[in-house]
Amino acid sequence: MKDRLPCALCLVLGLGHAMAQDAAPPAAPEPATTRMATLVVSGKQPGPGLWRVSKDDHDLWILGTLSPLPKRMQWESGKVERLLARSQELLAQPAVTVNAKVGFFARLALIPTALRARNNPDGRPLRDQVSPSLYARWLALKQRYIGRSKSIEKRRPIMAAKALYEEALDDNTLSEKNRVWPVLVKAAKKRKLTITVPTVSIQIADAKATLKEFAKTALDDETCFATTLERLETDMDNMKARANAWAVGDVPALIALPHPDQRGACDDALLATAIAEKQGMADLREQVRTRWLQAADAALLKNESTVAVMAIESLLGDDGFLAALRERGYDVVAPE
Repeated sequence: MKDRLPCALCLVLGLGHAMAQDAAPPAAPEPATTRMATLVVSGKQPGPGLWRVSKDDHDLWILGTLSPLPKRMQWESGKVERLLARSQELLAQPAVTVNAKVGFFARLALIPTALRARNNPDGRPLRDQVSPSLYARWLALKQRYIGRSKSIEKRRPIMAAKALYEEALDDNTLSEKNRVWPVLVKAAKKRKLTITVPTVSIQIADAKATLKEFAKTALDDETCFATTLERLETDMDNMKARANAWAVGDVPALIALPHPDQRGACDDALLATAIAEKQGMADLREQVRTRWLQAADAALLKNESTVAVMAIESLLGDDGFLAALRERGYDVVAPE
């Protein structure tokens, strides 16, 4: 399993973000069957318990986060805030920051270039960028979630897929809005705790030139497009079930449900470009993973108690963060 990470190239282009994880090869959707729709919970919900990672008498408590979550859910954070009250540090998910020497008015001037970079560089419409069978599946989903839109037919497959995915989540009362981190940051600041965000910094010397280069660069993004369509065709009910399981704190169900994610294939399309390699992003996943594990080591060494957050799919699996922490000699206990 690949670790989820913000795609720095997307951030610098102002085109949203993608999160990385293994993606299965695209497959045709299963035949439609009649089934009851999965309802999404709402109101105040407790969320899951935390994994306890220990070394001697020092603990790292990890809250596994999930996206998307129910749109109308309010996270009841009391138990985690009480744990924060007796902790010394709050550890965030790893982050990627893009640093470019661009002033406010220069940023405004970059907007038209960024908008053009969303579209296919050769001006061909979406139907000419993907196979006929994929485009037929796209049209069915587009009609369902977006409706008539000529502008989206100019987009690169990766950008069209992202817009479709976001509309589908909204129509199914799901949201990728972060419900956890802002609450914990507020609580940590109130208690004057150390807040650590393990960060990999990417330096962009010439943002305008980078944008122009990207606008002319073709992407191998048909796999990203295909896996996004497949997920919307086959995974929506499980997506709702995972969101519900997280909300009500059903960790066994959350672990048992499959965690497909198209965003790994979308990251791959961006990180494979010459631009990404030029900007030092070829091994970005490993950089991010290493930075977070180093921060976890430091927290376990110096603090009696630390609270951390991490995407739950990045925690699990033989190559997830929990396995890496076990390999480092820590005791790991799952939530009840």
